[in-house]
Amino acid sequence: MIGIYFSGTGNTKYCIEKFISIYDKKISAIPLEEAELAINEISSHDSLIIAYPIYYSNLPKIVRDFIIDNSHIWNGKKIFIIATMSLFSGDGAGVSARILKKYGATITGGLHIKMPDCICDVKALKRSLMQNTKLVERANNKLDIAARKLRNGKPAQEGLSFFSHLAGLFGQRLWFFNKTRSYSDKLKIDKELCVRCGNCVMVCPMNNLSMPYEEPTVSNRCTMCYRCINQCPQKAITLLGKKVITQYTVEDFLKK
Repeated sequence: MIGIYFSGTGNTKYCIEKFISIYDKKISAIPLEEAELAINEISSHDSLIIAYPIYYSNLPKIVRDFIIDNSHIWNGKKIFIIATMSLFSGDGAGVSARILKKYGATITGGLHIKMPDCICDVKALKRSLMQNTKLVERANNKLDIAARKLRNGKPAQEGLSFFSHLAGLFGQRLWFFNKTRSYSDKLKIDKELCVRCGNCVMVCPMNNLSMPYEEPTVSNRCTMCYRCINQCPQKAITLLGKKVITQYTVEDFLKK
C-alpha cells in the first residue's frame, strides 16, 4: 500500500501521516505535486490511501486534474479516501470516488476529518486556540479508530452514499461550483509589504508565482490551497479577503 496526498496549509499531510502511523508504519506518504514519483508508486501498488482537502464541497483543481490526467493508472486499484474539511463537505470522499470508479478503481472506504480552518484572509469559521486544539484532539481520536478499523477489514464509509452526494451537492457545491471549476487568477501580493524573500515561489504547488528581477509576479493558475498565504512572513498575500487574519501550522494546536 502507498499513501498519496495533497495538502495546502498542512492539515491533510498531518492527517494521512497520523493515519498510516497507526495503520502501518511501513507505508510512505507522497505529496501529489511530486507527480512523477506519485505516478510510479501508484502504478506499482494495488492498494492506496488518497488524502486531500475539500473546498466548497468539491475537489481542489490540482487533485481533480491529477486524477483525470492520469486516468490510466487507476484501473484495478483499491482505494481508501481521506477528506479533510473545516466545517462540512457532505460527500468529500465521494467527489473523487465517483471519478476513480469511472476509471476502474474500487473504493474500499472513506473518512471525513474536520480540521482548523485554512482560509487565512476571511473571518468566517475562525475558531479560538482552545477550540482548534480540541478539534485536532477529536481528529486524532477519529484517525486512530478509523485506521484500526481499516486494518481489521471494516473501513469507514463516510461520504460515499447517495444521501451524502445530495448533501454535498445541495449543501455547497451547487452554489459554489464555479469557485473550483477553474484555477483562480485572484491571488494578490501587496508589493509594499513584500520583502522579496521568495518563500511563496518555493512553496507553490502550481508554480503560479515567480520573482523575475526580484519583483513578485502572480499568474492565473492558483489552486486555492492557501499555502503561500499561510507561510508568507509579511502577510503580504491574499486571495478571497483583503487582509491576512491568521496563520498557523497544525502543530500549534497540539498539546505539548
